[in-house]
Amino acid sequence: MSTLRIGEVSVTHRHVADVARGRLAVALTESGRWRERMRRTRKAVDDRAGGAEPFYGVNTGFGSSCVNPVSIELGVELAVNLVRFHGCGVGPRFGREESRAVMVARLAQLAAGGSGVRLETLEALVRLLAEDIVPCIPELGSVGASGDLTPMSYVAAVLAGDREVHFRGGICPARDALAAVGPRPFVPLLPMLGEIASDFEEVLSAHGGATALEFKYDGARIQVHSDGQRVGIWSRRLSDVTASLPDVAEIVRRDLGGAPFILDGEVVALDAAGRPLPFQELMRRFRRVHDVEALLGQVPLALHFFDCLVAEGQSLIDEPSERRWGALRRVTSGRYLAERSVVTTVAEADAFLARALAAGHEGVMAKDLRAAYEPGGRGKRWLKLKAAETVDCVIIAADRGSGRRVGWLSNYHLAVRDGDGWADVGKTFKGLTDQEFTAMTERLKSLAVGDDGYTVRVTPEIVVEVEYNEIQKSPTYPSGLALRFARIARIRDDKAPGQATTLAQLRDLYEAQFRTKGRAG
Repeated sequence: MSTLRIGEVSVTHRHVADVARGRLAVALTESGRWRERMRRTRKAVDDRAGGAEPFYGVNTGFGSSCVNPVSIELGVELAVNLVRFHGCGVGPRFGREESRAVMVARLAQLAAGGSGVRLETLEALVRLLAEDIVPCIPELGSVGASGDLTPMSYVAAVLAGDREVHFRGGICPARDALAAVGPRPFVPLLPMLGEIASDFEEVLSAHGGATALEFKYDGARIQVHSDGQRVGIWSRRLSDVTASLPDVAEIVRRDLGGAPFILDGEVVALDAAGRPLPFQELMRRFRRVHDVEALLGQVPLALHFFDCLVAEGQSLIDEPSERRWGALRRVTSGRYLAERSVVTTVAEADAFLARALAAGHEGVMAKDLRAAYEPGGRGKRWLKLKAAETVDCVIIAADRGSGRRVGWLSNYHLAVRDGDGWADVGKTFKGLTDQEFTAMTERLKSLAVGDDGYTVRVTPEIVVEVEYNEIQKSPTYPSGLALRFARIARIRDDKAPGQATTLAQLRDLYEAQFRTKGRAG
């Protein structure tokens, strides 16, 4: 069978028809010039996404939420939610050949070089065509002027392991089809995620009486691929960060065996004393693509692997967690592993959590010893527990919601007391139930003192207890501080605004973080 080399030739209607009918195979060109152009346009996207300027839909929300900044950590969740939102097609489904035509036509368009798409995405599309894993795309359901968003969302969803596909003569969940052909090095997979647990009793019950606890590092997720010579490193968002982490790539080449392999892990920035630095300092390494060597000494990294998806070319994602851990130990020879302990009692778990917090980490992950690895999945197979810190804030404004929150004032501007005034320290739309959103909207409307059509300014009367992951320096707020991953724990109707946390107290809490964390500079 002949092969259509995407990137070498102009794709015609005849090419699309032949690929759709299985008469023509597809591959990406090996042209160095084309690949460099694709990397260059992708780098332009990554550079802008990591900057301070708004970049619509990349580091901002969509539609009326385009004024809301989106953190790096939440970027992948935003993209996944966008794909889910547009999965609203109706009517009969296109046949297998028609859907293959959709795939190859979009592949050719993305490969033209101006889209900023990752090479890995194109390689994943080629693999779907080669394995004949074809999205089930409804014939109807365009969304306004952007009519291709609905059909394209079905293609994107399959890349993430969602929705249904034509596969081996039938229709099945995409996740099952992808599992049947197995993971492949240098085609990154969405990371498996965990839910929040309230206590260790819940964990042990969910995991059948025994669970593997690991330190939950305040670092950045990485997925490492190697064939024994080449090394590729991807972030949680599936961005290729290999060039930003040459020290990690060198460790992989020098110290790890069992290739080809795919490992899941975390990197943490360290200070001179070996203590973890705040997440902001780690991001300096991830965003740097030029003069990386200058930062190697300034921001050294610790590497902690915690899962093995492929070893010696064999897929392990369907194996239980305990067997994957054994394979990981063999690949790493027991080095560069996350701190881990299998526990069967709450007392053992509490002691392990105390160790993690004393070492300056966020908390612990609890993993079911029987669980398979589910790319992109989130559930009780992995649970996370953190010692949540809280402050009492006052709501001083709220943005109108979008999506499922339309009709509510649901993105709350949080502030602490600063003398006779208020100092902004963050925003959040997390923590309230639908019923609470409805009631809060009515309360805020009654307190409104200004409305620009999007943000409603209110009299600062409502106190909320806010959980947060970390207090960070902020160039955005005049207070100089911001709450990372803020979430409303409860509405404090028992407290008056004058009893809210003060800016001075928040500064003290910021400084107290460095009793266990390192400080840059």
